[in-house]
Amino acid sequence: MKADHLIYLISETFQTNAVTEYRFAAMLTGGIGKGSRERIKVAGLSDWRFDVFIPEYDIAIEFEGGLFTNGAHSRGLGILRDINKYRAATVNGYKVLRYTHTHHKYSEILADIARIIQP
Repeated sequence: MKADHLIYLISETFQTNAVTEYRFAAMLTGGIGKGSRERIKVAGLSDWRFDVFIPEYDIAIEFEGGLFTNGAHSRGLGILRDINKYRAATVNGYKVLRYTHTHHKYSEILADIARIIQP
Protein backbone atom coordinates (compact mmCIF):
# COMPACT_ATOMS: atom_id res chain seq x y z
CA MET A 1 0.00 0.00 0.00
CA LYS A 2 1.40 3.36 -0.97
CA ALA A 3 1.22 5.77 1.97
CA ASP A 4 1.82 8.77 -0.31
CA HIS A 5 -1.32 8.01 -2.31
CA LEU A 6 -3.33 7.56 0.88
CA ILE A 7 -1.99 10.88 2.21
CA TYR A 8 -3.18 12.56 -0.99
CA LEU A 9 -6.64 10.98 -0.72
CA ILE A 10 -6.99 11.92 2.95
CA SER A 11 -5.89 15.49 2.25
CA GLU A 12 -8.28 15.86 -0.69
CA THR A 13 -11.24 14.19 1.03
CA PHE A 14 -11.02 15.75 4.47
CA GLN A 15 -8.99 18.93 3.83
CA THR A 16 -6.47 17.96 6.46
CA ASN A 17 -2.68 17.76 6.76
CA ALA A 18 -1.97 14.03 7.03
CA VAL A 19 1.67 13.00 7.28
CA THR A 20 3.69 9.80 6.85
CA GLU A 21 6.14 8.26 9.30
CA TYR A 22 4.81 10.21 12.25
CA ARG A 23 7.31 9.95 15.11
CA PHE A 24 4.76 9.33 17.83
CA ALA A 25 7.17 8.71 20.73
CA ALA A 26 9.19 11.81 19.92
CA MET A 27 6.05 13.94 19.95
CA LEU A 28 5.01 12.47 23.32
CA THR A 29 8.35 13.51 24.81
CA GLY A 30 8.66 17.07 23.55
CA GLY A 31 8.89 16.90 19.78
CA ILE A 32 11.27 16.01 17.02
CA GLY A 33 14.74 17.50 17.03
CA LYS A 34 17.89 17.64 19.03
CA GLY A 35 17.70 15.44 22.09
CA SER A 36 14.55 13.58 21.05
CA ARG A 37 16.20 10.14 21.12
CA GLU A 38 17.52 10.75 24.64
CA ARG A 39 14.10 11.99 25.86
CA ILE A 40 12.46 8.89 24.36
CA LYS A 41 14.98 6.65 26.13
CA VAL A 42 14.57 8.45 29.48
CA ALA A 43 10.78 8.12 29.19
CA GLY A 44 11.19 4.36 28.72
CA LEU A 45 9.68 4.43 25.24
CA SER A 46 10.84 3.16 21.87
CA ASP A 47 11.18 5.35 18.78
CA TRP A 48 7.60 4.53 17.78
CA ARG A 49 6.24 5.74 14.47
CA PHE A 50 2.91 5.46 12.71
CA ASP A 51 2.64 4.92 8.97
CA VAL A 52 0.11 7.74 8.56
CA PHE A 53 -1.08 10.36 11.03
CA ILE A 54 -3.88 12.91 10.80
CA PRO A 55 -2.94 15.56 13.38
CA GLU A 56 -6.19 17.53 13.32
CA TYR A 57 -8.09 14.47 14.53
CA ASP A 58 -5.34 12.54 16.37
CA ILE A 59 -5.89 9.55 14.09
CA ALA A 60 -2.95 7.17 13.68
CA ILE A 61 -2.98 4.59 10.88
CA GLU A 62 -0.77 1.52 10.93
CA PHE A 63 -0.33 -1.07 8.19
CA GLU A 64 0.64 -4.44 9.62
CA GLY A 65 3.04 -6.19 7.29
CA GLY A 66 4.56 -9.63 7.05
CA LEU A 67 1.64 -11.42 8.65
CA PHE A 68 2.10 -14.59 6.60
CA THR A 69 5.84 -14.36 6.02
CA ASN A 70 7.06 -14.40 9.62
CA GLY A 71 7.49 -10.63 9.58
CA ALA A 72 8.08 -8.46 12.63
CA HIS A 73 4.36 -7.88 13.23
CA SER A 74 3.63 -11.61 13.44
CA ARG A 75 6.33 -12.80 15.84
CA GLY A 76 6.16 -12.67 19.62
CA LEU A 77 8.54 -9.78 20.29
CA GLY A 78 7.12 -7.72 17.41
CA ILE A 79 3.57 -8.26 18.64
CA LEU A 80 4.55 -7.19 22.16
CA ARG A 81 6.20 -4.01 20.82
CA ASP A 82 3.14 -3.21 18.71
CA ILE A 83 0.81 -3.73 21.68
CA ASN A 84 2.88 -1.32 23.79
CA LYS A 85 2.80 1.29 21.01
CA TYR A 86 -0.97 0.99 20.50
CA ARG A 87 -1.63 1.09 24.25
CA ALA A 88 0.53 4.21 24.65
CA ALA A 89 -1.26 5.87 21.75
CA THR A 90 -4.71 5.03 23.08
CA VAL A 91 -4.08 6.23 26.63
CA ASN A 92 -2.72 9.48 25.18
CA GLY A 93 -5.94 10.11 23.27
CA TYR A 94 -5.00 8.87 19.81
CA LYS A 95 -7.41 6.85 17.69
CA VAL A 96 -5.49 3.97 16.13
CA LEU A 97 -6.69 2.36 12.90
CA ARG A 98 -4.90 -0.86 11.98
CA TYR A 99 -4.95 -2.48 8.57
CA THR A 100 -3.30 -5.48 6.99
CA HIS A 101 -1.91 -5.94 3.51
CA THR A 102 -5.35 -7.25 2.53
CA HIS A 103 -6.90 -3.77 2.87
CA HIS A 104 -6.28 -2.66 -0.68
CA LYS A 105 -9.41 -0.55 -0.94
CA TYR A 106 -8.67 3.03 -0.04
CA SER A 107 -12.41 3.62 0.06
CA GLU A 108 -12.69 1.42 3.17
CA ILE A 109 -9.97 3.37 4.95
CA LEU A 110 -11.55 6.70 3.99
CA ALA A 111 -14.95 5.44 5.19
CA ASP A 112 -13.44 4.49 8.55
CA ILE A 113 -11.86 7.93 8.91
CA ALA A 114 -15.14 9.60 7.97
CA ARG A 115 -16.99 7.66 10.66
CA ILE A 116 -14.55 8.96 13.24
CA ILE A 117 -14.40 12.63 12.24
CA GLN A 118 -17.91 13.28 10.97
CA PRO A 119 -20.63 13.11 13.65
